[in-house]
Amino acid sequence: MTSLPKTLMIIGAVILIIGFVMQFVKLGKLPGDIVVKRENMTVYFPIVTSIVVSLILTGIFFVIGRFR
Repeated sequence: MTSLPKTLMIIGAVILIIGFVMQFVKLGKLPGDIVVKRENMTVYFPIVTSIVVSLILTGIFFVIGRFR
């Protein structure tokens, strides 16, 4: 049997945990995120939020890779 079912279960668990945490942690309003407001338009560049999410995902995938 391949490890595909195990991998899918791990990915599902990670998505579930991320979804649960996102209910309580408000990402997207960090210092360094750029918001441009004009008369009838708002443009949002979540630069710092993207970096934080990237670091968290890198850590999660690093830990998963160590135990495989």
